[in-house]
Amino acid sequence: MDIKSCYIGPEISPEQFIPEHLFLFLAKGILNGYDGSNYITMKSGDYCIVRKNHLARYNKQKENDEFEKVVVIFDEIFLKQFLEKHQLKKEKYKPKEAFIHLDKNEQIPSFISSLIPYYNGIGKIEKEIQDTKREELLLILLEMQPELYGVFFDFGKPEKINMEEFMNQNYKFNVGIERFAYLTGRSLSAFKRDFKQIFNETPNRWLIQKRLQEAYFLINKKKQKPSEIYIDLGFEDLSHFSFAFKKQFGMSPKNLL
Repeated sequence: MDIKSCYIGPEISPEQFIPEHLFLFLAKGILNGYDGSNYITMKSGDYCIVRKNHLARYNKQKENDEFEKVVVIFDEIFLKQFLEKHQLKKEKYKPKEAFIHLDKNEQIPSFISSLIPYYNGIGKIEKEIQDTKREELLLILLEMQPELYGVFFDFGKPEKINMEEFMNQNYKFNVGIERFAYLTGRSLSAFKRDFKQIFNETPNRWLIQKRLQEAYFLINKKKQKPSEIYIDLGFEDLSHFSFAFKKQFGMSPKNLL
């Protein structure tokens, strides 16, 4: 199979918040994903669902200098139209993890191969065929694993959850305070108020301190290099991480090694 990396469906933000359900097929390479509590490793030929309203990140490794994937986005507008057209019966199924494992099925590789004639070589499938192919894939997935009805057709917003537990689990993700508020089922003002009561600190200051404390431990005890950990701790660049670390601890992170 030879298909270049491509996306089918509307563009979504590249941040670590997943705003829409997506199907991920790894054609070439290795992908390691993390959702705050669970890790997933995908190899060539593997595929999964990544759930909306979750935090997730991944890093990719090339094989023979190649990394190729196919991503199909199932946005809410498309899913509602699909549900109206097919009159499906919803099932209750709410897994906690962001990455949902899919059973091996010969229909999936065949579907991926069917995309090749429509691929334009620059990462896109022709717009006229996108919804037809998305509908075809969704029918295959629901036939394979009917419990996915409860995942795709749950259009509710995140419910109010335990903030302390959630933040201690997800502080390493590089997303804005608004995203954290939304995922804990709160307005921004309610999130800030509840956060102050629980942690006795503002969200931004707490996040920086929490990430830097973890960085200190990883560098001092685990002897990991700053360049190896700053992204996984939610910092956008190494210089920002080094500046914040020195401001917090009075020394450069390199001085701990």
